[in-house]
Amino acid sequence: MSKQANPLAIGLFLTGALTLLTMGVMIFGGGDYFKDKNRFVIFFDSALNGLNVGAPVKLQGVQIGNVSEISLVMETDTDRIYKPVVIEIDPALLRNTSGEESHGHTKKQQQEAAQRMIEAGLKARLETQSLLTGLLYVDLNFYSDKPINLVKLDYKNLPELPSVPTTVDEIRNTADEIINRAKQLPVEETLKNLSDTLTEIRNLLQSDNTRQSMTALAKSLQETQKLMATLNRQTEPLLSNANGALTDTRATLRDFNRELLPVLRAAEQSLAAATQVLQESRHALNAVETLADADAPLNQALLEVRNASRSLKDLAEGLERQPQALIYGK
Repeated sequence: MSKQANPLAIGLFLTGALTLLTMGVMIFGGGDYFKDKNRFVIFFDSALNGLNVGAPVKLQGVQIGNVSEISLVMETDTDRIYKPVVIEIDPALLRNTSGEESHGHTKKQQQEAAQRMIEAGLKARLETQSLLTGLLYVDLNFYSDKPINLVKLDYKNLPELPSVPTTVDEIRNTADEIINRAKQLPVEETLKNLSDTLTEIRNLLQSDNTRQSMTALAKSLQETQKLMATLNRQTEPLLSNANGALTDTRATLRDFNRELLPVLRAAEQSLAAATQVLQESRHALNAVETLADADAPLNQALLEVRNASRSLKDLAEGLERQPQALIYGK
């Protein structure tokens, strides 16, 4: 007959096995249970559907921790419900500029570090891990252009990080704002005024005065077209005659210029010879100047001859530059 197994020994064996298994998971499973982690709390206004404990926490796409707790807190004074989400950040995943690992901080150091990050624009936002599963994760990033909204609720003495609405919530809020503004517009009054305006326009177009005016306008356009055609027929001969007259005038001026140029050159030569004679006679005039009085006829005649010579020379030069002055005048 076989000996019956001792239940106490079996229990002790199972207890020892479970203890060894637990220690193995804790040691060989990454040793997370023995690491110091920085814990923060975030209050999201968005719905937390799809956010579970253990969801990743990423900083600009790099996972640095996970969600450790999701709770509901009701404020008794205002009956307002808050949704605190506690995250744990592994300081070993954050390194300084030398590449060395960061270590855990005290509560005061965590608060100071959180304040520095908040001032730099760090905020949390819920993002979708997969469109198929609908699971969410916490994305940490820097949003300097968005305001800092803190609940300032002391939850387990944890430092708080601000949050921003999700992209879907922002689109929904914008759409709601547009709809609310559209509801405030006087749509019915505007439609009524538009209907009245269209009715008045239709009555105006169908009135007898409008029809008579359109008929008179059509007749006026026809008469204007006939008048323009008549004017074109009458002005064409005049324009042709004017063009012919201008052509003849140009030809006459060219012939006159060709005939006048030799005369002007001969006159210029004569004036030059006369000027030379006057210069030679100046010495003789100086000799008789002592014998002739200033008011004597001889002196006056010589002055007039000199002035006439100069005028004739100026006339010849002007005609050479502008021969058409003989026809049109200066």
